[in-house]
Order: sequence, then structure tokens, then C-alpha cells
Amino acid sequence: MGPRKKSVKTCLMNNDIPEETISDETKDYMNQLSHEVLCHIFRYLPLQDIMCMECLSRKLKEAVTLYLRVVRVVDLCAGRWWEYMPSGFTDSSFLTLLKKMPDVEQLYGLHPRYLERRRVRGHEAFSIPGVLEALQACPNLVGVETSHLELVESIWTYMPHVHILGKFRNRNGAFPIPPENKLKIPVGAKIQTLHLVGVNVPEIPCIPMLRHLYMKWVRLTKPQPFKDFLCISLRTFVMRNCAGPTNSLKYVPLVTGLASARNLEHLEMVRVPFLGGLIQHVVEDSWRSGGFRNLHTIVLGACKNALEVDLGYLIITAARRLHEVRIQPSLTKDGVFSALKMAELEFPQFETLHLGYVDEFLLQSRMANADLVKYGLADVVENPGIITDIGMKAVNEVFSCIKYLAIYNCPHLHNPYNWISDHSRWTRLVDINLVRCHALKLDSFGQFIELLPSLEFISLDQMFREPPKGCARVGLSAGTGIGVSSALVSNQNSNNDNDNNAQNNANVHDNNHHHPDDSDEENDFRQDLQPGEQQFAADALNEMEDMVPEDGEVTAEGEREAPAHSQAVIPVDVDEEQAGPSGLQRVVKPTPITVHDSESDDEEDSLELQEVWIPKNGARRFSEREEKTGESVQSRELSEVAKTKPRHAMKRKRTADKSTSTSDPVIEDDHVQVLVLKSKNLVGVTMTNCGITDLVLKDCPKMMFIHATRCRVLKHLKVENAPIVNRFDYAQCKKLNMDQVLDQILRMPPERNRIIYLRPMQQVDTLTLEQKLFSGPYPYHICIIHEFSNPPNVRNKVRIRSWMDTIANINQELIKYEFFPEATRSEDDLKKYPKYPWGREIYTLEGVVDGAPYSMISDFPWLRSLRAAEPNSFARYDFEDDEESTIYAPRRKGQLSADICMETIGEEISEMRQMKKGVFQRVVAIFIHYCDVNGEPVEDDYI
Repeated sequence: MGPRKKSVKTCLMNNDIPEETISDETKDYMNQLSHEVLCHIFRYLPLQDIMCMECLSRKLKEAVTLYLRVVRVVDLCAGRWWEYMPSGFTDSSFLTLLKKMPDVEQLYGLHPRYLERRRVRGHEAFSIPGVLEALQACPNLVGVETSHLELVESIWTYMPHVHILGKFRNRNGAFPIPPENKLKIPVGAKIQTLHLVGVNVPEIPCIPMLRHLYMKWVRLTKPQPFKDFLCISLRTFVMRNCAGPTNSLKYVPLVTGLASARNLEHLEMVRVPFLGGLIQHVVEDSWRSGGFRNLHTIVLGACKNALEVDLGYLIITAARRLHEVRIQPSLTKDGVFSALKMAELEFPQFETLHLGYVDEFLLQSRMANADLVKYGLADVVENPGIITDIGMKAVNEVFSCIKYLAIYNCPHLHNPYNWISDHSRWTRLVDINLVRCHALKLDSFGQFIELLPSLEFISLDQMFREPPKGCARVGLSAGTGIGVSSALVSNQNSNNDNDNNAQNNANVHDNNHHHPDDSDEENDFRQDLQPGEQQFAADALNEMEDMVPEDGEVTAEGEREAPAHSQAVIPVDVDEEQAGPSGLQRVVKPTPITVHDSESDDEEDSLELQEVWIPKNGARRFSEREEKTGESVQSRELSEVAKTKPRHAMKRKRTADKSTSTSDPVIEDDHVQVLVLKSKNLVGVTMTNCGITDLVLKDCPKMMFIHATRCRVLKHLKVENAPIVNRFDYAQCKKLNMDQVLDQILRMPPERNRIIYLRPMQQVDTLTLEQKLFSGPYPYHICIIHEFSNPPNVRNKVRIRSWMDTIANINQELIKYEFFPEATRSEDDLKKYPKYPWGREIYTLEGVVDGAPYSMISDFPWLRSLRAAEPNSFARYDFEDDEESTIYAPRRKGQLSADICMETIGEEISEMRQMKKGVFQRVVAIFIHYCDVNGEPVEDDYI
């Protein structure tokens, strides 16, 4: 027997607590990990989080030091290229950080909010010299990602071996170009993507590595900025609205340099005044070596001297890979497509064609052409595209695989039905977008849509305009929209040359451009009127805008009494407009335009018009701004005078006079224009500023949404067969018959939940509306939301869909699996109840969101219980706002599934089962936004 082992009882100190006695909640698992494992974890964390760990414990500090010592790729913005690097850096702290990373090769996210240009002794700041010193302390540095103009130029100068990683894009671009935005690009700069916006650049030199060059609002300051241009690796070249040489010969090196880029895929030139015919000659010289052969996108917009042969040669050369072509108005001609048809080429990958293409900046700019020229942009005055129905037929014969078609401002298009032939069937067309093609015939368009087998989306903007009131009576050209005398039109020549039109079109208003100061035009009008005439004009204009019957009721039958083709003058009855006393006042003033626009058939021959005639005492003039804002220039000018009038005076009726005197007031009903849609695959239609009065869904089995915005005379909706359409959006449609539209939608068979968004432009009798809806024979649960936020709160609008679907899912679950009775509601059912609300329970909720009140009234059976439920289940449906302003994410805000919500309302479900009360499978939500009810449209980015 060996010696007995001596037992030693250890004394535990306070700091030496056995691991077994420590709870899992207080264990420090991080400190138990090895340095190697910690460094591996750091690879998945942002640098800012890693640096914060230095102060947590000694072991973590050691792990951070080890990680930084071996790291090779660092991102200061955690992968978010649009972010700025953390604030608080100084020259010394940044140098200290980079010295901890001796092996770093690629530094991403070097996007400082602000850098000093030079150091100041005794002042600790973050400066360009300080950043350069820190970068030079990294011996293995290969590349840096930045967005700072001066910093990238300094790197090119003092560290030419360093590559500029990712996509360089400056963040302070603007037009006019800020003088501090300037960049000198050295020859052979090591950069692959250069994205410049609002920058002064001396020249674009030879950059062999460059793959993507994007220039927008760039001023090229040297007389010969393309003299040494050669970028053989270039794949994307975009030059939009840049200020450069006015001499078109100086663009020859640019085009020849582009031909040398054999891999060029995307070519986009907007307002580049290259020499006409130059591209043709360059293509002829370079096609054997592959010049322009790999293009898949070609965009030409507002190029002053571009010829059809330039475009044609590019298209033919790139036929094999071509996907998309956007063509400026001056090249939108029949001859282009006739020539391509004769070439007998195939375009197997072609999908997108934009005819009459105008750059977005030119469409939205409030600057006149003279202003743009003052800032160095080329002097360009563009006429509308002159393509005809014959050319459109050739379009599909050439591009038989086309899927997406956009047409802008082509006034010579009349009959889309004629675009179809045996060799032009448009079999793959999915999306059609038409803007300002005023001569297009409505019935022919409907026939065309019916024959398109693959069409899914239709977008109509400023189409099928309503004829101006009173044109037939006063001998004006009906449909011109500018009140031009027929005799005057016939005396004009029709020279369409760009240079001639630059001067001859001085008074035709451009529909795409707002005047920099609207008051100029309005003041000119006011100065031509005597004080008494101004008041009379104000009265006439306000009556035209506000004329309504005394009782406020409008019947659908009354509005259809006049046939569609009739221009007859009828007495005051319903929904009329008035053309005031005539007496034409000649107005001659310069026009601030860069792109001339068409108005109608009769204007095609008057593009040279030098004088615009306006009825002196305020008859409506269909100006460009009026189409965009839904109001007349004169009515805005005289609105202050009108505000002093009592409301009853603005509503008074005038007696119609059947005589032909142009001084008589004329009352005319809206010209009835019915858009009938019949399409097997159509999914949605979007209409903006369109002149139709009635929309008929004749046979659209796959239609899902209708959007109508600022359609001034749109009144009615008729649904014959569109069973699954579930979203209706009517915004700022001034004459919409809400009762008729809602009744039509609610009478649809309940095959889907449906959402109706309305932004009326007149006062709504909410109590009467609610009574009509809740007392109708509609087979749905109905919820009406009254929203008063101004400007509109888009989050509430988005939230509706989520909680509406949840209600419907609960009901469907009960009917399908819990054998709940399904409710019915027909005309016979309504006879059982003598008065409103027709035997059903109505619930109301009220609240405040973003300082604006809202209210909700509904017959959803579970509304009250779900309102009182736990926050984690369904309480958020009542629009309670939170600190987040992000896109609505239902599950993040407690909007959970139907089965979880059903657990909360189990008691109510049992009660309804015992009472044998039925529920509807489907629900309809009606969201009414009241921000426009005063008749003035509220600007809304989300509309």
C-alpha cells in the first residue's frame, strides 16, 4: 500500500470563480476564442466595428492588431459605395491606421466628406497632403477607390502606379458647372471606370485601361480636347450635354478613336455636334477591323448635324448584337427604316426602340436654348419626328423581335392599325409607351392593341387630347390647341430645315420645356388687357374651370347625349366648359425653346408659325404648361383677382347663345372619347394627361392595374370582363365621377381583393359617399380610409395592402378550413334592412400620422379586436408612425401572418360561428387622399 495522497483544499479568491458556477449569460465567449478564430470572424465585419473592439479587452486588442497586420483588402465604407467614410479622421489618425496595415493592397471607400487642400501648421485637420502621406506609407498599395476630384488628381500626379479601383464618380456634380469642379486627366491614367458629372476637364487623352467613360455636363476646355483620344479597351462611351468645341471638325478624332475600341458595346451621344456623314465614313474605313461591330446600344439625341446614313451605318454594322436603339427626332423618318429593310438584315437580339428620343435633361430643363448655348452647349433646335404609318410598318419588318417600343412627339402617326401587315405582326411586343403623338386615332389604337398577342403594358402620356372648345364657332383650326387661324396656317411655308426653324419657330411653344419664369408670359398677357377686361377675363376663366350644376349631381346618361364626333354647341346642363368672348389679341414674344413640339394634324403645316393668336378676353389656350399642370396660364395669372369673388358668383351659369357671333359666350360639353381595351395578355395601363372621357375594359382577362393621373376629362369606367384587376389609382383627375367608378369596381365578381386609390380635386361629401358604399349590393367587406396628410405620406398608402391581405386571408382560412358560412349581398339582401347601414356593424378608427389626421370606416368583422391586439401581432395596421422612414417592411413592423392573428381573435370567431354570421372572402380598400380637393394639384414624387 503506497503513501496516502495528501488532499489540499484550495482557497478561492473573489476573482477566481469556478467556470461551473458562472451562468451562460455572463460568460465571455469571445475571450475564449483563439486569435486565429477571431481574425477569421473579423473578415465578415465592417472595419469600424473591428476598430471598436480594441478597447473591449486585451485579447481582442491583440486580435485586431494581428488582423490589421495581415489584411490586404480594406473597405472604409463597409461595401456601400454611396456612403462617406467615418467622420473624425485627421491626418495623424489616418496615418496611424494605415501604418497598422503594412500589407494592404486595395483600399476601398476612401470617400471623405471634406478634405483641406493643404496642411496648416499647428492645426489638426484632414487634408489631401495628409491622405497622400498615409497612402505612401503602404508599400504594397496597388489600388484606391475614391470619389474626390482633387484627391484622385493628386494620386495620379504623385502616385501614378496606383490604380483607381471600382467606379470613380464625383459627388458634387451640378449644372451650371461649379467652378471648383475640375479634373486634369493624365495620359495613361490607371483607371477603368470614369464617371464625371458637372466637371471642367481640359481634354480626354489616351487611356489604354479605360473601359467605361460617362460624361454629363462636362466642359472640355482645350480647343482640341480629343486630339489624343484613344481608349482601345473602351466598352461604354456616354457623352450627354457636354460643352466642347463648336467646330464639328474637331470631333473627328473622337469618332475615329471610338472606332478603334473594338469592344465598344454602349454608344450614347446627346448634343454632340459631330460632322454630318463622319460616322458613315469611319464605319466604312473600320468595319473590316471590327469597328462598332459589338455595339448593343446606340443612342443619338440632339446631335445637330447627324444624318440618316450615320445612324443607318451604325445599325447595319452592329446588327448581330444590337439590343437597343434610341433615335433623335430629326432622324425619326421613314427613310431610315426603308433603307434598313432593303438591307435585308436580321437583328436576332434586338428588343428596344425609342423613336423621337429627347434626353431627360432637355425635357425637364427650365432653360431656354439660348441659356444652354450661353453655358457652352451646342446650339440645337429640334423639330418633331416625321415618321408616318408607313415607316412604323417598316419598323417591325426590320426589327421583328422588338419587345419595347417608345414613341415621343411624332405628329404624323395616325392609324396604328395600319402598322400591321402580313410581314409586320408585332408578335413579341410587350410594352408600348406613347407620348404626345396627338394625331393618333383612338379607335385605330384600340384595334391595334387587340391584335398584339404578347402586349402586357401600355403607357399613354399627353395622348388623345380633347379638342379645344369653340373652335368650330370662331373659325379656328380645330385641334391645333393654339388658336391658329386657318387662313394664317395656309399661308405659311413648310421648310423643315433645322437652321431655318431656329428662327422661324420663334413663337411655337415647346411642350417639353418650362419657361424659367412663368410670370413673364402671364405678365405679357395681362399688359394687353385693360383693367375692366382683366376682371372680365378672370370671371370667364373661373367659370370655365368651376362651372358645375347647382345640385352637384351628374348622370352618366346626360354626359353621353352628344355623339363622339359632334362638336355641337349645347345649352348649359352638366359638366360644361365655356369659351369666353372672342376678339383676338395678337401676341408676339420670343420663345424659350430647344425642342419644338407638335400640337395636332393641323399644326403639321404650321411649324414655321411666327405669330400666336390668343382670344383677348380669356378663352382657354392649350399651352404646354397647362397640359403639365392641368390649369391655364391665364387662370393662374388672374387667380388673385378671382379669389376676391364670392363662391356663388364663381359658380353662376351663363345663358348659351346659338348665334355665330364670336363675342357670345359658348357652352360646350366635353368631347366624348372612349378608350376600349381588349387584349388577352394586357396586365396594366398607365395614363397621364390624356383626353379620354371613358375607359372600357372589354375583355382583359389578365389585367391587374389601372393608373390614371391628371386626366382632366376622364369621368367613367366600365368593366365588362377584367376579373383579376385589383389596383385602381386615380390621381388629380378633375372630372372623375367617383360614385360611378366606385360602383363599377365594387360590382365586379369577387375574384380578387381590390385596392382603390383616389386623389379627388373637388370637395367630397364623405358621409353620403360612405352611405352609398355601405348600402350597395357589393359582395365584399369594405374599408374606407380618409387620409389628410399634405404633402402625401406614401407609407400609409403602402401599408394598406399588407393589412388588407391579412384580413382577407383570415376570412378565406375560416371559409375553407373552419367551414364558416360565406356571406352574400345582393339587391334582394338589401331589402331585408330598412335603413343604413343595412344591418351590418360599422367600425371607425381615427388617428394622427405625421401631424395629419386620418380616419377609417369599415365593416371588417375583426377590425376592433385586431386593433386591441398585442403590438407583435397586428396593432401596426392602424398607421401608427414610428422612427423609421424607410420602405414599409410588414414583418419588421409586426404585420404577421393570418394564422398568428387568428389566435388573438379566437373568441370573436367562436361568437360569429354560433351566430352563424358569414364573412366575405374578398375585401376592398378605398383610400381617399384629400390633399388636392381645393382644385390645386399638390406636387408628389410618388404619384
